[in-house]
Formats: sequence, structure tokens, C-alpha cells
Amino acid sequence: MRDTVNLEDKELEELFKLADKIGKKRYHKLTRQDFEDYRKFDKWRYINGDSECGTTQESKDWVKENSDWLCPICEEKYSLRDGKTIDHKLPRSQYPWLAMEFKNLWVICQRCNKEKGEMHWYEYEHYMLIHHPKLYLNVRNVRPIQLLKSLKN
Repeated sequence: MRDTVNLEDKELEELFKLADKIGKKRYHKLTRQDFEDYRKFDKWRYINGDSECGTTQESKDWVKENSDWLCPICEEKYSLRDGKTIDHKLPRSQYPWLAMEFKNLWVICQRCNKEKGEMHWYEYEHYMLIHHPKLYLNVRNVRPIQLLKSLKN
């Protein structure tokens, strides 16, 4: 029987350590195909202009289906924040096998994306708590719990 972990009850530091542990184990199992898929994804997600992101029709359609008029972090109109971007909650530089995992993607404004940079999700939560406490709950509410559960498998 497999032990189940209730991620909702974990503290931020515990979740961060768990994600790192899982990530380090998985990274050593990457195949050549994983890296080829990772590179193909570049064409799918790159920013195209000030108000759109994605360079394929499929990615543009995905953005339309997975965003509205406001950035989920800062709650500002995308048009006022340099447009939309497709971002990875867990950075693909640290988790390249999650590059095309749609549970790992979200649409945020360019300014929030630049501020988030390559921070691990939980580093980002901590950063937001310290630097933008009024916006922290916006980030906390979209914590990638399902993604972490899928990593465990």
C-alpha cells in the first residue's frame, strides 16, 4: 500500500523541499526525447507582440481558453502590463520534463512574469509574501497542488 501525503496541510517550506526532492530524482531520468520535446515547446509558448502570447494557433487558442482580461497575480488588465505571457509555475529550467505539462502553465502579465523570473513556485510565494503582501493570496490560491501530486507518481 502506498503512503499518501496531504499536500494541502503542508507548510510552504515543506512543499518547497518536497518539490525539490521529486525534481532532482526525475531530472536524472530525462531522455533524449524529453529534451527534443522541450525544444519544440519553445515555438509554442514564445511571446508574440504586446497583447498576445504564443506563436501557433494552438497556443493562442490555449491562452484564450485559460485567461480572461486580468492578470491573476496583480489583477491588472494585461494591456496595461505589457501584454500576456505563458509562464511555468515550476520553472522549466529546473523541471524541463514539465515544459508541456499543462497543469504547470498559466497566463500572467509580462511584468509579473519578469518579476517571477526563474524562481521556484514556493520561492515565489515567499517573495510575494515579503514584497507584495496584498497580492500574496492571489499567488497562494493558485498553488500547483495537483502538479505536485502528479510529480509524486
